[in-house]
Amino acid sequence: MATPAAQMPPIGSSAAPAVSAQAADASKPKPCCVCKEEKSKRDECMLFSNAADPQKDCQSTIDRYRACMAGFGFKV
Repeated sequence: MATPAAQMPPIGSSAAPAVSAQAADASKPKPCCVCKEEKSKRDECMLFSNAADPQKDCQSTIDRYRACMAGFGFKV
């Protein structure tokens, strides 16, 4: 009976890398949880724009949203 227990690695050795990876993910917010106000203004501008090219018409709000997301480390 002592043989299987001797072959198993210590509990702390394999759990440590998983915990540190989760901790790194936990410190960075999810993209859906940041820049909500900028995103809603961007979406509203794009949806309700009467311009022929809504993207060009809403470029300033799009740029604000991109800058906000870049501040949190996301590339949009």
